[in-house]
Amino acid sequence: MPADRLWTSADEDTSFSSIIALPGQRNLGMGRHWHFFCAIFWILNGWIYVVLLFGTGGWRRLVPTSWGVFPQAASDAWTYLHFHAPLAGHPYNALQQLTYAGVVFVLAPILMLTGAAMSPAIAARYPWYLRLFGGRQPARSIHFLSLLAIVGCTIVHVLLVAVEDFPRNMAWIIHGHYSSQWVAVWIGLMGLVVVVALHVWATLFSLTHRRSVQQWLGWVIEPLRKALLHRLTSRQRYSKDDLSPFFRVNGYPPTSPEYQRLADRGFVQWRLSVGGLVEIPLELSLADLRALPKQTQITKHHCIQGWSAVGEWAGVALADVLDRCRPLASARYLVLRGFDEHEGRGYYESIDLEPARHPQTILAYEMNRVPLPIPHGGPCRLRVETQLGVKMVKYLRSIELVEDYHQLGDGQGGFREDTQFYGQEAGI
Repeated sequence: MPADRLWTSADEDTSFSSIIALPGQRNLGMGRHWHFFCAIFWILNGWIYVVLLFGTGGWRRLVPTSWGVFPQAASDAWTYLHFHAPLAGHPYNALQQLTYAGVVFVLAPILMLTGAAMSPAIAARYPWYLRLFGGRQPARSIHFLSLLAIVGCTIVHVLLVAVEDFPRNMAWIIHGHYSSQWVAVWIGLMGLVVVVALHVWATLFSLTHRRSVQQWLGWVIEPLRKALLHRLTSRQRYSKDDLSPFFRVNGYPPTSPEYQRLADRGFVQWRLSVGGLVEIPLELSLADLRALPKQTQITKHHCIQGWSAVGEWAGVALADVLDRCRPLASARYLVLRGFDEHEGRGYYESIDLEPARHPQTILAYEMNRVPLPIPHGGPCRLRVETQLGVKMVKYLRSIELVEDYHQLGDGQGGFREDTQFYGQEAGI
């Protein structure tokens, strides 16, 4: 990292070509929507395929029933390396059978299992799960390497279909038999054209109608994500030996004169206002927060940009603050605002009352046993351990309880949701 200035992970934002990313450019929020939307149907398709394999007896095409398949596969590979085709099997040769079995029964499950390891909600509820892969970062690497394996397998598969006997192979793929070969060729080529056209259309439409795509895909993604992850509570119990020697920062501290005055005076005049749909509005100083029961926890932070780190946080349980302000029955969400501004807007995020009352959701005023450093959100920040870091508002100035967040900002529930098209739930 540069030694002469604060370096944040936002400085490493990279624009990707739309040829390899949908929709490409600097659209991580929109890319996440497409990723999760496609993953739902990819997994659904996979489960249906596996059920049909075993329900119809078709598994015998993929699952080897003899150890002799391995030396035969080596022989087939040697034949391919000499640019010859080995004898066809029924319907695959030994190398093809092992490859397809590996894709269905090894690579696909690995992608699903390591994909789940990307979830802070799952990692917080089941800390042992990450240890199966050696940690979150090894899980990310395994996930990516599995993707490369899928891509490589696809390229080789399409190449062999084309060069061995294209009409015959397309007939087998489309019809399940070898008749009407050229009809199958045209059907297959049209299918590929449709796939490419859909990718181009989805890319262009996403870049020009980002809000519409965010909402339409969200109607599919958000209910499922909420059902799977929303009710998970954090049970992290990391030790001091797990603390990260370097804890990265995402985002720069506020530059407003108001915040600078508070920082120059050691935040003694800082106040956190808690209001909205409450019976008792509060104005809490740092001294007031420190007078409340102190909660300390060592947890793993998950940034939306991929990095993670373990830190020790101390503060007051948000549930204690809520008990003191007594939310009204109509209150459903907490809107948390910070002193920092991005793109001319004040930073805010929203969470509902359920994660707000999670046992490890705190207003943190210490990090690693010292007052919360300014780059990490001083004097006070939210820690909600089942969510990505974007939800954990830093430089807190106010908490407002509301019935509906759609009346705030652009109506999506937070700064990144409004301006960068993320989803309102950030459990993965």
